[in-house]
Amino acid sequence: MSGATGLTERRKLLIFGIMAFGQFMALLDVQIVAASLNSIQAGLSAGPDEIAWVQTAYLMAEIVMIPLSGFLSQALSTRWLFTLSAGLFTVSSLMCGMAWDLPSMIAFRTIQGFVGGAMVPTVFSAGFSMFTGKKQAMIPLVLGLVSTLAPALGPTIGGWVSDSASWRWLFFMNVLPGLGITLSLPFLGKIDTATPSMLRRIDWLHVASIAIFLGAFQYVLEEGPRYQWFEDDSVAIAALLSAIFFVVFLERSFYSSSPVVKLTAFRKPTFAMACAFNLVIGVGLYGSTYLMPVFLARVRDFSSFQIGTTVFVTGAFMGLGAPIAARLSTLIDPRWVIAVGLVLFAAGLALLSFITPDWGFDQLLVPQAVRGFAVLLCIVPTVGMALRGLAGPELRYGSGLFNLMRNLGGAIGIALVDTWLQDGARWHAARLGEALGARPGHAASTLAALSGRLAAATPDPAHASLMAHGMLARIAGQQAMTQSFQDVFATMACLFLGALVMVPFCRAAPVEGPIVAH
Repeated sequence: MSGATGLTERRKLLIFGIMAFGQFMALLDVQIVAASLNSIQAGLSAGPDEIAWVQTAYLMAEIVMIPLSGFLSQALSTRWLFTLSAGLFTVSSLMCGMAWDLPSMIAFRTIQGFVGGAMVPTVFSAGFSMFTGKKQAMIPLVLGLVSTLAPALGPTIGGWVSDSASWRWLFFMNVLPGLGITLSLPFLGKIDTATPSMLRRIDWLHVASIAIFLGAFQYVLEEGPRYQWFEDDSVAIAALLSAIFFVVFLERSFYSSSPVVKLTAFRKPTFAMACAFNLVIGVGLYGSTYLMPVFLARVRDFSSFQIGTTVFVTGAFMGLGAPIAARLSTLIDPRWVIAVGLVLFAAGLALLSFITPDWGFDQLLVPQAVRGFAVLLCIVPTVGMALRGLAGPELRYGSGLFNLMRNLGGAIGIALVDTWLQDGARWHAARLGEALGARPGHAASTLAALSGRLAAATPDPAHASLMAHGMLARIAGQQAMTQSFQDVFATMACLFLGALVMVPFCRAAPVEGPIVAH
């Protein structure tokens, strides 16, 4: 039985608002270090290949916890699971800020990601269980905005904090809000009732299969682009382990007497299609969020603060698009809203396929604005399609699975665009080299002109020639990288247009309808 039935509407809104803020913190920390990895690397005396684990450890742990949250919220209750998660998130954030070397940082980031992962889907199930009718229609709006705005603002906030204070404040800033959530939520009232007896009959093989399947899969996606995928033994072994334990996970899900993840929500076609859309949205949202800071850092040589202020446009237009998306989803068939969102998102990506090495804030304004506005048109109706109509335990498990799809999409999207970017840059560099080789006279005259200009800066002609060769190589590398960015953005635009084929197969979920929590 739900404990939320005895709460006033004001108390429910307060509980939901606090939980949504906790979810924002957890999702913000996914990307908050993205623009500050160089600062963290210097502060921890880590190598350039090692520092990526600050991000990877968080993502691997978070993606493991998300599907487990449905079981744990039943066993511990939503209130106490969220309180425990917020408390541990606060402590681990403090320890991340106090990290003394890379291994300690990775350990604390792993804990932070694991407990943060419990806060993400728990808010979705709590919101849909506490509210009915028109108030329930606000849940996709609020949580859709949080789910997209937090990762989009991560690099902006991270760049500003690390430039104006220290990278350690990326984590210290979580402490006071985290304490507030931890100390206030237990006193606001019950959302549902705990069933602690579930912990005594937990299927540990199912838990292990989830952890190894998802953890290894995340490792493959994170490390694959860096080490040429299966050419690296560790990536190949991780892929094999992920495949084996995926089979074990499915077997336990269907045949265990006490599964920790139930897949029954996939029996509903609307839920299954919404999860497919969420996977695609994750690819686009996280992939494009990853690409923009990389372009600005590698091609434009922007600082963390400059990167943050440039990509802030996307977050600002997400905020503008959210209420429009929510209103449209209640007035017309949500499938039309999703279709328009997919087309606009593809248009924003297509505009970026014309990117040049000179593009900065002004040139990126319109493409980022279109993408930011469009993503909420995709995700707000998708949240409603997925979770409206689920009840009780199925709602909890469905929320975890739905959020897992977005995170998997994000991991897949980042891995794909990173691979495409690196392969494309090498291909374009080779083509530029061939073009210069085919016109040696043109290359020689360009070098001579550069050497002449640099001669004024150095009296040594040999040094001027060497500097000219370096400058030409840098220009060629910049052009090759930019052309690769053009290709990746164009490919992603095609992916979103291709997702339109799924729209006619969705069944529109009713806008209103009570959810009964048990």
